[in-house]
Amino acid sequence: MDLRTRTALFCAALALAIAASVLLRGRVRQVHLLFAAFTVDVGLWYLTQALFGFSKSMAWERATGLLAVLMPQLAVRLFLSIVPRRPVVLVTESGSLPPPTARDAPPHPLVRIATLLAIPMTALVLSPYHRHEWVRALLFVYVAGLTGAALLGLDAAGRASDSRAVRARVRFLVVVGAFAATFSLADFLWWVGARLPPVGAVLSIVFLFALAQSLQSARLLDLYDLVGRLLVATALSFCIAAIFWVFVTVVGRFNTMYLNAVLASIAVLILFNPLQALVEERTHQLFFRERHDLERAVNDLRRRLAHVLDTREMVEIVLAGLEQSRRVTSAAIYLRNPTAEAGGEALLLEGQIGAAGRALRLEEPENRVLLDRLGRGAFSLEEVERELSDALDADDSTVAASARELHGRLGDLGAGLASPIRADDGELVGILVVQDDRVRDAFSPEEQQLFERLAAQLAMVVENSRAYARVKERDRLAALGAMAAGIAHEIKNPLGAIKGAAQLLENNEGEASGADPEFVGIILEEVDRLDRVVSSILDYARQRSPEVEPMDVNGAVRRTMQILSPTYEDTDVTVALAEDLPPARIDPEQLRQVLMNLVSNAVQAMGGRGRVSVVTSFRPVARATWAANAEHGLVEVRVADTGPGIASNILKNLFVPFFTTKAAGTGLGLAISQRIVQNAGGTIEVNSAPGVGTTFTILLPAAVTKSSAPAAAE
Repeated sequence: MDLRTRTALFCAALALAIAASVLLRGRVRQVHLLFAAFTVDVGLWYLTQALFGFSKSMAWERATGLLAVLMPQLAVRLFLSIVPRRPVVLVTESGSLPPPTARDAPPHPLVRIATLLAIPMTALVLSPYHRHEWVRALLFVYVAGLTGAALLGLDAAGRASDSRAVRARVRFLVVVGAFAATFSLADFLWWVGARLPPVGAVLSIVFLFALAQSLQSARLLDLYDLVGRLLVATALSFCIAAIFWVFVTVVGRFNTMYLNAVLASIAVLILFNPLQALVEERTHQLFFRERHDLERAVNDLRRRLAHVLDTREMVEIVLAGLEQSRRVTSAAIYLRNPTAEAGGEALLLEGQIGAAGRALRLEEPENRVLLDRLGRGAFSLEEVERELSDALDADDSTVAASARELHGRLGDLGAGLASPIRADDGELVGILVVQDDRVRDAFSPEEQQLFERLAAQLAMVVENSRAYARVKERDRLAALGAMAAGIAHEIKNPLGAIKGAAQLLENNEGEASGADPEFVGIILEEVDRLDRVVSSILDYARQRSPEVEPMDVNGAVRRTMQILSPTYEDTDVTVALAEDLPPARIDPEQLRQVLMNLVSNAVQAMGGRGRVSVVTSFRPVARATWAANAEHGLVEVRVADTGPGIASNILKNLFVPFFTTKAAGTGLGLAISQRIVQNAGGTIEVNSAPGVGTTFTILLPAAVTKSSAPAAAE
């Protein structure tokens, strides 16, 4: 049996196996049937060649000719059906009429031409002249012409598509198909007398495999995954073959084939994983830059989220990273927030970029279809459109209504892809939605899996934040216990003094004593002390709502320093106010209270001598940073001193109520200051080290952009 016969028999078996795999895979569509018919025809064509090589029977030669006539007929219909000629209209005004599909389009002119040409070509193959060279040459031109025209028709349909992904995948199919068809036609020349190596047969099977992979998904073919695997498999095959060659050729001098195979297998097992990772990385970088960049951006986000415990910080990092990836034009993150309203739980918009996140709140009853669909995993708008189209084709009104409602919900969110954020127990804790409005179907199934992995990382952060919140609640209860002990201590001492003074006054009843005014003074002093303690406790516990009107931060700083000027006569105090500083929404009296507390602490820490600087500035932030709280940037107020600094063991307890290092302090000043700033939507940062000094930074969301901010009032 010669090489051509063996190759033809091998390719026939592979072609028939590929056809069977497509028919056995889920729901069979018209394009699947056409592909199976085309692949079976190719397989039988190679099989009749092999049988002719065995028997040299003219019956097999004639059968080969008939299968050759049928091959371009099926190729034309298959290639023209891969991309529909007319776009699918998904949602009608009334919702009662099924959408027009490719089946409603008139037959392609190429189909009619192929049908007309098939009749005389079949007659020639069945005629007594079928072995004449001019008949075989005419059959060759017929097969080559129709196959080439079918590929051109597929290319034209791909170019006309409004989907970037479809255009790229169709272009790949056309290129691979052109190579396979060229070599197959060269291989076909054996029938007209040319004796060439059967390379085209192998390439034809490769093309059939690529086409079969493309039909697994309605998105045609995932170019990245398929070509990546082919290139990686090819490179690894060469590496493994080289390893075997070394062991068989060089080490083979031991004349122990079994030992050589074992050694080669061990070497392959050791080197396979690192080789695969290296080849995949280099292949993806060279040929699939866009997908590689998205994968790298998502992996970078997952690494950055590994140590995040705060959900607000999580939202900031993710949205900023997606925006910088250049593969997402809009994105939004919704997180579940338990509420008593409507008797259920709602998903609240935590942050967004672009046009996504149009709905600020997703109530569970109104979005039941969306939440149920998320229970099956991430999905895209394109998938919903296909489901709706299939339901309308099948006249399934229930599924169509559900898909239509789901399509509308995604439109309300401005989402092209929605991925659930699920806890370990399966609870839906949020939704990640992304969109690239530059193309219709921007994300392939493999890219969709990237977002699913990112959503899983978000779920981990949410769960960790919950655990951290429970720890903080436990610490808060411990702080309350310490505060209760502190209150008892602070109140018990002055009460003892008051009681002692009152008893002495009682003993001196009716008698004038020179000590009476002193006892009365003690009582009044200790009562004032009690009043200060109780007032501090009330200030800490009371959550006052800040003023809604923006206030001039520079003016508040200037006025506060004027009030404090008599208290720091021996201290070098400098004030630097930024020009064109935007206003911030905070109660002026509360901000003044915070500043007075920070400046007084700084002066006391230096023993009244040293340098204190109060500086205001503007800090621009990215659109995704601080979510929606700081869309105009941040107003900074820094209070820095040159004092002894704060030790690390003290720094971590700085804002704990009743924690103080002062002999006569209550330990509530910084706790109250932190509460005031947090209620205004800001935060206080501390930077200190022993011997260096301390800097407190107040960060408040700006009320307007810097360019539109009014000048600070003098």
